[in-house]
Amino acid sequence: MEALEIIGTIIGLIYLWLEYHASIYLWIVGIIMPAIYLFVYYNAGLYADFGINIYYLIAAIYGWVIWKYSKQKKIAHELPITNFPLKHLLAVCVVFIVALVGIAEILIHFTDSDVPWLDSFTTALSIVGMWMLARKYIEQWWVWLVVDVVCCGLYIYKELYFTSFLYGLYAVIAVLGYYKWRKLMIHESV
Repeated sequence: MEALEIIGTIIGLIYLWLEYHASIYLWIVGIIMPAIYLFVYYNAGLYADFGINIYYLIAAIYGWVIWKYSKQKKIAHELPITNFPLKHLLAVCVVFIVALVGIAEILIHFTDSDVPWLDSFTTALSIVGMWMLARKYIEQWWVWLVVDVVCCGLYIYKELYFTSFLYGLYAVIAVLGYYKWRKLMIHESV
């Protein structure tokens, strides 16, 4: 399983590079990476992370369609980077809390997970983060920073060292990505 984890890490680095550059091709890699991590997380007993990768597969298709065919096009054939509208804050918080509690309850009562709340927290927040990424909201980077930092520790605990390294790098890139997207957003609005 370590070889599969290494392959997933390499593909994750490619995904990260594409996301940093706001490239639409991140969604193609976003289909491959979760397919690999389905096996890694299931084997490690991270069942919520396993489940979120099914969501990531579906979200990658959604993200591709939204970025490519949005009616809000301001630049050549792609959705522009924008700020998160506060009118969505309550709905996003409700989705996060319902997902957190619901996933935790499932893990506690139906699996042998030894980290149900942490696994649920990162999964619920990832649901929000992926939706924000698909809508190209710049604040998605801060959501991913929290997910990445928590995942880094969780994966060390689960002895997934290559994946922990990847998420540590994701955390650094989340900060850099925010500033890169901010420059792109300013450039797009000119």
